[in-house]
Amino acid sequence: MTEFDVSEDVEAVVTDTELPRRLREEVYRVVEARGLGIEEADEVARAVENRYLDTRVDALDPVGVVSAQSIGEPGTQLTMNTFHYAGVAEIDVTQGLPRLIELVDARKTPDTPMMTVYLEDEYATNREKAHEVVWQIEATKILALGDISTNVADMRVQVSLNPDTLQERWPTMESTDEIAGEVAEIIQDSLGVKTVQQGANIQFGPEEPSYRDLLQLVEELREITFKGIEEVSRVVIRKEDLEEESTEAEDNKEFVLYTEGSAFGDVLTIEGVDASRSTCNNIHEIYGELGVEAAREAIIEETSNTLKEQGLSDVNVRHLMLVADIMTNRGEIESIGRHGISGSKDSVLARAAYEVTVNHLLDAAIHGRVDDLNGVVENVIAGKPVRIGTGDVDLRMGSVGGD
Repeated sequence: MTEFDVSEDVEAVVTDTELPRRLREEVYRVVEARGLGIEEADEVARAVENRYLDTRVDALDPVGVVSAQSIGEPGTQLTMNTFHYAGVAEIDVTQGLPRLIELVDARKTPDTPMMTVYLEDEYATNREKAHEVVWQIEATKILALGDISTNVADMRVQVSLNPDTLQERWPTMESTDEIAGEVAEIIQDSLGVKTVQQGANIQFGPEEPSYRDLLQLVEELREITFKGIEEVSRVVIRKEDLEEESTEAEDNKEFVLYTEGSAFGDVLTIEGVDASRSTCNNIHEIYGELGVEAAREAIIEETSNTLKEQGLSDVNVRHLMLVADIMTNRGEIESIGRHGISGSKDSVLARAAYEVTVNHLLDAAIHGRVDDLNGVVENVIAGKPVRIGTGDVDLRMGSVGGD
C-alpha cells in the first residue's frame, strides 16, 4: 500500500497502468484529495497514462540531433556580451552566448563567479543578524578597516583603525582594543614583522631600514584578508519575497545575499546560511560539495536561466536535460568539446569531424584503427543511411501463403 490512504481496488486500477512510480503517486494524491470512486479513479489513471505515452520519445527517435537543433537555433539569437544581473544592484554576471559556452565547455572557473546565499531562521528576517553573515562571507581588507600612512623618516607603517567599523565587522566582540589586537596579530603572522598596538593604532616596519621594503610591506598589507572568505570580494544584501506569489507584506519577505566571487563549500558551513537553498554559478564547486546529481541539476538550471534571460524560454527543458545527462553520466562533469564528450567518441570520423581533423586521421592511419560507422556523424560523412529512425529498419519482401 502507498503512503496515501486509498483502497486496494483503486490501487489495483492505477498499478495496472504503465505509469512510473512518481506519476502513480500523483494519481493517488488526486484520488484521495477528491474522494473519487473506482470508476473515476480508472478514468483519471487512463487519461494520465495516455498523456504519458503520447509524450514519450518513440523508439529510434534521433533525440541528440533534435536537441542539438533545438538548442543551437535559438542560440543564434543570444547576445555576445556580459549583462548586468537583473534585479541585483552592481553585480555583473556573464549572460548570453558566453555563459552558454562556459556551461557546455564545463570550465573550471566562470568569468564572473557568484553565489546566491539564502539564510534561515532569524538571520533571514533580522537585518542585523543578516549582516553578521555578510561579514562572515565578505573578504575584509585593511582599507575597509581604516587608513594606512607611512613615516619614511622612522621607516614605520601606521594603521589607524576605525572603531565604528571594527564594531560593525566584529559584532560579537565588545572591546575595540581586543579587535585591534586581533588585527595586529594577523598582520604580524602574515607579514612576519613585529607590531606595536596602541588602542586603535598599529605600527610596524621592516627589520632593516629600507624604503623599498617599507613600500613592499604596504603592498602586502593591502592584500591580507582579515575576515571573511578571500575569494568573495563583495556581498549585496536584498530583501525578497519568500515565494514568487507572496504578497508585499513584510512578514513574507526574507534577506538574500548575492556575492561577487564564489567559495561554495566555505559558505555552507557558516552559521545562519540555509545550505538546502543556497547555490552558485560554478558547476564544479557544486559537484565537489554536493555530488554529480546536484551538478546535473545545476547545469539544467543554469542553461535554462541563460536562455530565459534572453527571451528564449520556449526551449523545452528536456533538451537541456539530455545535455546535462551526457555531461554527467560517467559520474563526473565532462565538457562537450574535444577534451570531453566529442574527443572520447569511439568513431575516428566523429572525432575528426569536430576539431583537429588531420591529427585524428593520422593517428588512426598509423595505428590501423577501424571505424564501424555506428553513429550519426560518421554515416553522414560516408554518405550512408544513419541507423536511427527509419534508417534502422530493414524491409524485406516475401511471399504470403500460397505457393
